[in-house]
Amino acid sequence: MSFIASRIDRIKPSPTVAAGQKARELRAAGRDIISLDAGEPDFDTPESIKAAGIEAIRSGQTKYTAVDGTVALKEAIAAKFKRENGLVYGIDQITVGAGGKHVLFNALMATLNPGDEVIVPAPYWVSYPDMTILAEGTPVFVECPPSKGFKLQPEDLERAITPKTKWLILNSPSNPTGAAYTRAELKALAVVLMRHPQVHVLNDDMYEHLVYDDFEFTTIAQVEPGLYDRTLTVNGVSKSYAMTGWRIGYAGGPAALIKAIAKIQSQSTTNPSSISQAAAVAALNGPQDFIAERAVAFKERRDLVVGMLNQAKGITCHRPEGAFYVFPSCAGTIGMKTPDGKVISNDEDFASYLLMEAGVSVVFGAAFGLSPFFRISYAASIESLKEACRRIQRACGALV
Repeated sequence: MSFIASRIDRIKPSPTVAAGQKARELRAAGRDIISLDAGEPDFDTPESIKAAGIEAIRSGQTKYTAVDGTVALKEAIAAKFKRENGLVYGIDQITVGAGGKHVLFNALMATLNPGDEVIVPAPYWVSYPDMTILAEGTPVFVECPPSKGFKLQPEDLERAITPKTKWLILNSPSNPTGAAYTRAELKALAVVLMRHPQVHVLNDDMYEHLVYDDFEFTTIAQVEPGLYDRTLTVNGVSKSYAMTGWRIGYAGGPAALIKAIAKIQSQSTTNPSSISQAAAVAALNGPQDFIAERAVAFKERRDLVVGMLNQAKGITCHRPEGAFYVFPSCAGTIGMKTPDGKVISNDEDFASYLLMEAGVSVVFGAAFGLSPFFRISYAASIESLKEACRRIQRACGALV
């Protein structure tokens, strides 16, 4: 009998983490690798936020806090939800975890019984299906191709719902595609959801502030108040405030769910870092102007990458509305041969070719549930992106 639990065999390690690790190993071996696999801003945490963390240490804020967040942070989160999203939550409706992933995991663990279904639009963030499986739920994938803007359509949602459906996971703007839902598109999905009261919504808004071209961000509980009691609105400080390593995510939702999440957290991690919580208070309550300034830089990078990738042989790149990812198709390279005679059979082969031959680390599309595509994070300098895209163009041009 194996010492390792059988549930571990039902999931896989994070492909994005694996891609980053492989790139680090090659770099350590002396290879010139440009990493476009990481899902984190390359900007530094703003000085005022870092100063708040340092002050928390100096003032002795180094003890346990309430399991699911300090009152000060919950108040800052409640103010953020009201100010930016028009959502009113009491302190008992807010949870704080060690990153958005932690909050999502807790929510699924707190709600899923064996056989419960979770609708996951594909392409999806790599962790949604595996977290669902660990919680003994069943992921139900709904393909959202580029012809549909990589977005879930109301008729496809309707077909996917069964009496066993407990959650729909919505991520806007999306990882890996950058696709973002308009208010009208969310309203159309809400019309379907209002017909199925057993379905709740896990709304992952982590990339909320990274939208471009005058796109207006909205979240589904804001668009359809009738879903307020059935929605967990998840967010965090990782992307907007460049605080990935601080590990603070949060959510607003029904008080009963928040209480259940706290119960799970009390028997797992307990509270998130007290220092990180103090810094997150400063982030949410402090100056916000740098967010828009950084979004301008991300838009410039997006436009550069989309333009250069669409000049590469066999590549077609959709222009996303937000986040800092593009999800190009490499369909035109499938079946072609590399200079050493290897056939590109799928997007994993293509990503491997780019890494080994061009020195560019990307993540293959099958990891996100849709092939033949690959994900590029353009959270890198303009110079690095230009060089990476030139390498991709040359690598594609060498295929025969």
